[in-house]
Amino acid sequence: MSTGRGPLADLRVVDLATVLAGPGCARYLADYGADVIKIEAPAGDSLRNMGWRDPADGQSLFWKQVNRNKRVVVLDLKVSEQRDRARALILEADVLVENLRPGKLEALGLDPVELIAANRRLVVTRVTGFGQDGPYAGRPGFASIAEAMSGFAAINGEPDGAPLLPPIALTDEVTAIVAAFATMVAVHAGVGQIVDVNLLDSLLQLMGPLPAARALLGYEQPRLGAGIPYTVPRNTYRCGDGRWVAVSSSSDSVAARIMALIGAGDDERFATFEGRVAHRAEIDERMATWIGARTLDDVLEAVTAAEAAAAPVATMADVLADPHLRARHALPEVDGVPMAGLVARLSATPGALHHAGRPLDADAGATWHPRP
Repeated sequence: MSTGRGPLADLRVVDLATVLAGPGCARYLADYGADVIKIEAPAGDSLRNMGWRDPADGQSLFWKQVNRNKRVVVLDLKVSEQRDRARALILEADVLVENLRPGKLEALGLDPVELIAANRRLVVTRVTGFGQDGPYAGRPGFASIAEAMSGFAAINGEPDGAPLLPPIALTDEVTAIVAAFATMVAVHAGVGQIVDVNLLDSLLQLMGPLPAARALLGYEQPRLGAGIPYTVPRNTYRCGDGRWVAVSSSSDSVAARIMALIGAGDDERFATFEGRVAHRAEIDERMATWIGARTLDDVLEAVTAAEAAAAPVATMADVLADPHLRARHALPEVDGVPMAGLVARLSATPGALHHAGRPLDADAGATWHPRP
């Protein structure tokens, strides 16, 4: 199947989506060889103007990463001739990715049901804020709204502070992965169908058993800063040299070694998960005192020797210099821009990064590559 373009080289994808989650889905497919043609309106995807810009050419760094490995063409779907050109591409494609509000694609004359009737293998992946039905279906979808409505913001932040939204495009990135996964499930099924992916449902997957805990136990998770309800210690602490370290104890055996390290190994109150959770404040205070008396290097050496879990809190400068990430080429340069590499390594049929997101209409008139 492979022609050197990757394991999905026989997959043709039309990307009609904008900004992050939808185009991110198509990006994952492109990374593994799918032939992706991204269709933009004449004004271009607004992602081209969002965030930081490459000093070499002024293009958005977001754009270059999210739309790497794709060919880009401009078609105005409000103009019948250009809409017909888009339809022709879709009727020869395997996947269409779009993120218009429910009903908007139909209003443009590209009804998914009719497209699938004409192209029986077509998978139409629809990425929205709230899904194709339900009371909120018509609302505009933004990641921050999903982060607020999913319960995420309510548990994120310091105990006495305000609820916090994540400082990254968390929901968009998660939804992109969900959409790529769901798209490949649908492609594997071998029958044309509509894939309904939305921001709110995607983020709910990250909330674990919290809905069940509320429904069955009446439990509402409080804001705990860097802590979590069921594991203590688990926090960030300032070292004596001013640097920060993260420490976690995800099992009784690890917790026992950490307690011994800070001189609390004989305290029966800290012998179980429940006991440590009940004495969270005292343990955190003892951890802070022990760590605050040592440099980061000393803390890491001691915790590593105890076969427990700790890591420096890395800045992005630290990430770029990290020897492990460098050895694994986790942040390769694509057209001179460092960016996250392939999301997973496949030993026999790997993906590849060919180029960053291209200038507007760089591939005008593009047609599909021959199938391998």
